[in-house]
Amino acid sequence: MSILRTEKISKQYPGCLALNQVNVSFESGKVNALLGKNGSGKSTLVKCFSGAIQPTDGNIYLDDERLVFHSPSEANEKGFAAVYQEMSLVQSLTVTENIFLGKMPKKGNMIDWRRAHEMAKELLDSMGVTINPKEIVSRLPMWQCQVVEITKAISSHPKVLMLDEPTSSLASNEVESLFQAIRQLKKQDIIIIYISHKLHEVPEITDTITVLRDGELIGTVNTKEVSHQDIIHMMFGEVSIRQRPKELEVQEEQILEVKNLCRKNKFVDISFSLRKGEVLGIAGMLGAGRTELLKSIFGSDSYDSGEIWVNGRKVPRRTSPIVMKKLGIGLTPEDRKNEGLILDHSIQDNLCYASMERTAHGWFEDRKQRRQVAQKQIGDLQIKIPDIYAPVSSLSGGNQQKVVVGNWLNTNPQIMLYDEPSRGIDVNAKQQIFEIMWAQAAKGISTIFVSSELEELLEVCHRILIMKDGRITGQVKPEEIGIDELYAYSMGDTNK
Repeated sequence: MSILRTEKISKQYPGCLALNQVNVSFESGKVNALLGKNGSGKSTLVKCFSGAIQPTDGNIYLDDERLVFHSPSEANEKGFAAVYQEMSLVQSLTVTENIFLGKMPKKGNMIDWRRAHEMAKELLDSMGVTINPKEIVSRLPMWQCQVVEITKAISSHPKVLMLDEPTSSLASNEVESLFQAIRQLKKQDIIIIYISHKLHEVPEITDTITVLRDGELIGTVNTKEVSHQDIIHMMFGEVSIRQRPKELEVQEEQILEVKNLCRKNKFVDISFSLRKGEVLGIAGMLGAGRTELLKSIFGSDSYDSGEIWVNGRKVPRRTSPIVMKKLGIGLTPEDRKNEGLILDHSIQDNLCYASMERTAHGWFEDRKQRRQVAQKQIGDLQIKIPDIYAPVSSLSGGNQQKVVVGNWLNTNPQIMLYDEPSRGIDVNAKQQIFEIMWAQAAKGISTIFVSSELEELLEVCHRILIMKDGRITGQVKPEEIGIDELYAYSMGDTNK
């Protein structure tokens, strides 16, 4: 039996202690869950194990050997392998080519294809799956792609395997097939660390559960000895929910209606309405289809069937963000750095891109108007900046998020779609984002708010829809439900 352990490991960032003297251990021959809400420190810990970052203090030991990694390649040489949520497979290559990419067996100067396929089959057999090594990856179902990704990781015969949200993109019938493969790995004396937000899956596949909260170890327990509620309490503690202003009333006017919206493999039969001045939350776990739904409503992704009505007007099915913007809809995307900002462009420009028609006369930019438009949002949203012409990359995460929001508020929207607006920002910045939503709601602007931090939805929203596996499975009012119940419903545990 092998043991991976830490000794008072800490990681300090400017203004943030991501890990605080954490002592954890993970044993081989088990699937060890590592749980915690966003910002708990679990990703930081895994990055320390993988060599992506170095701890500020403390030590890492594999059995009795103290390890110091300066890069992922050094960690890999010591037997650490990670499989992340975003797959790294090359879709146009075969299973064999993906597994041995960059390390294909050779005979002289030529690739030994026969040996390569035999070695791939041996590895796949050890995972307890039947997959043709010669098959093109793009033709495989998603769960088999995930198995190939894991097989690629174990091809280097790792001592430690870290699985980050391995089921996030899998359908429910595919999850059990993947679990069978993971159970085969347990027999190979590998230390398996399993990260997931899908708590209902944890009892099915894990042996131990380690929980981090706010950079500190809450505890390690045997999976069989705890309930869903015990895990949730470890993750969240006694959660204090700040409520939206009581005077923030929803108006009767219906401003958006979604009818039977469907998109293959993403969501099915989505129907709901949104009233003027309402803050509507959508709760759900990763892979529930929330982001895909917002993008389809906004016009950046297509949908297969159903209808969208804005202010009593049916929107053409083949629409676009340009059309939806003209109808008064704005979207702050989940990935603000790649989809919401141009990082090396100025703060001023990033605040004006969605409203360029306001700051130009024909082909000519009105620099005075552009500065005024940008300055208004900087003042209204209290964006802390070094200089209006500084690159937006120079701002903190919270201020970058305010720039994304301000960019769309400059379009004078009627409806704002917020996809994970608080991800990666500190508590104070989160509260400021929520106060922006409330202030806009008071002006009659409607909001749809997606967040994986379910306590935020209880704090901010008038009403919450629950999505699971691409369907709306329920609707709740924040004042009538607790965080543990909302979490249980989002996981599909209706017998909580």
